[in-house]
Amino acid sequence: MVRSRNIPLAPLAPPPYGASLKTQVRPKEPERFLDSLLVTGLIEARSHERLELLAAHCPEPELAKFYRGLMASEARHYGIYWVLAATYFHKEIVMQRLDELAIVESELLATLHPEPRIHS
Repeated sequence: MVRSRNIPLAPLAPPPYGASLKTQVRPKEPERFLDSLLVTGLIEARSHERLELLAAHCPEPELAKFYRGLMASEARHYGIYWVLAATYFHKEIVMQRLDELAIVESELLATLHPEPRIHS
């Protein structure tokens, strides 16, 4: 798909979103495990949302279909992280920590990186 559009591929510098969110992972277990699940789930959820927007507004049917396929994959990914968190931790603990991380995430997203990215 990339070749047919003559799009050159090159490495991109990572934006600060994912790395900044990962700094919220607490160092000791079992908190580290919970935080890792939730942070990764948040990153996957945002990727899902971005791909959904791309699919909905893409004028090329083939490319929109490609984005929808990736979007479904991201939904499965973040769903797995939420299920794992709920499996190993009480729901109240999961929701409380998710609320805390969501506040940090919203602050990070308020200062968006100027270059578009899907997964970070």
